Amino acid sequence: MKFIVSSSTLLKQLQQISGVLNSSNPLPILDNFLFIVEKGNLTISASDLESTVTTEVTLIEGKQSGKIAIPAKILLETLKTFSEHPLTFLIDDKTKGIEIVSDNGKYKLTGFDGDEFPKVPALDGAKSIEVPASLLQKAIAKTLFATGNDELRPVMSGVFSQFSKDSLTFVATDAHKLVRYRRTDHRAKQEGAFILPKKPLNLLKGILGTGDEPVSIAYNDSNAFFTFGNFSLICRLIDGRYPNYEAVIPVDNPNKLTIDRIQFLQSVRRVSIFSNKTTHQVRLKIQGSALQISAEDLDFANEANERLSCQYTGEDMEIGFNARFLVEMLSNLDSEEVMMELSAPNRAGLLIPSGTESSGEDLLMLVMPVMLNN
Repeated sequence: MKFIVSSSTLLKQLQQISGVLNSSNPLPILDNFLFIVEKGNLTISASDLESTVTTEVTLIEGKQSGKIAIPAKILLETLKTFSEHPLTFLIDDKTKGIEIVSDNGKYKLTGFDGDEFPKVPALDGAKSIEVPASLLQKAIAKTLFATGNDELRPVMSGVFSQFSKDSLTFVATDAHKLVRYRRTDHRAKQEGAFILPKKPLNLLKGILGTGDEPVSIAYNDSNAFFTFGNFSLICRLIDGRYPNYEAVIPVDNPNKLTIDRIQFLQSVRRVSIFSNKTTHQVRLKIQGSALQISAEDLDFANEANERLSCQYTGEDMEIGFNARFLVEMLSNLDSEEVMMELSAPNRAGLLIPSGTESSGEDLLMLVMPVMLNN
């Protein structure tokens, strides 16, 4: 088999799908890219058994058909050394020997039988939906940081995707914080829900554009299949029942605080430097139109407090939060101002972007309080 391909085009596509490769694999074949040449087109796949990413590359020349598994590491390192350059791949179908020919020289390595590469599972009884790439990209960006790492609760390590005839909802939680991103300007013809693992979400985040290119999502009880542009990704879903997240979101919160998001974020960042290194606790004391943010570490006699002006309706109150969670959430909002809804010092606080979210977009973040040491 012989084909000619642009080195820079090949490298770009390989780098985008190489995120799926693990440093140690249960099967040696997974250390390779699968190359399939058919009708002048090159299809390349990479897999870790849980997820498989595939991309298509247009060849300069490729009249023969065939498949070969090529070692990923050596191929990537070789391609990085070339500027834009046509490369000829000569593959011996019997010995699986690979010769890469450039203007400067020849490079030989050994490939493997492409038939050893894991087969992509068939999606039986699948439901499907189409969404713009920008929507999926934003949904991932807004929720991924809130996923958990607890191996005993695997359902919380992914993003719960819920499609209904009224809206599309994406939820992530680690039991300390929760994010719900909902779009009412897009709907599904068929209702469905699944939990997407963290790794394929990170892969999608890196490959998806921010434009309105359509992404086709097909899913059944065990797998989800994403197709967009010249890429496709199939991944195994997390099996299990997602917690009833709506039940933990407090409603009718009488205390509402509106404040400049950047000021609030910078203040919490600064003050938290002086907080206890185990609890990361910061104290919010709200009186009238003033918010006092304070932290202390009694072990080292460290202490800090700042005062910010805000708009506030409700009773004066004091509540404690883990500063790391507040910083993560405030960093993942885009609005100029943020509204914080509170009910009691032992109840969850809500962070809601104020005023700048586009119509049809509903973003809510929840953070659990920490007990204050008086």
